[in-house]
Amino acid sequence: MKARCKRPVLWGLLGCMAAAAGLTGCQVDTNNQTLPSPYYLSNNVQYYQPGPWFKLQHEADNMKLYNEQAAQQQGPPAPQPPPTQPQQ
Repeated sequence: MKARCKRPVLWGLLGCMAAAAGLTGCQVDTNNQTLPSPYYLSNNVQYYQPGPWFKLQHEADNMKLYNEQAAQQQGPPAPQPPPTQPQQ
């Protein structure tokens, strides 16, 4: 009699698990994208234009211009004395 009582509970548990799996959807990995919804085909496609390879080009140009202007204001660098030779 106990075996008969466990079967409805087992079928009920399996049914609840199947319903939970069906209601949660599934996660799909396509083209290195994780698509959490089964309705991803109806979503709008987002396009981002490719940007420059070097993200800080504007800052690098400004630093170069600043250094050039600073060098012009200071004039030519002072001559360095010749290196001394070590005594023997």
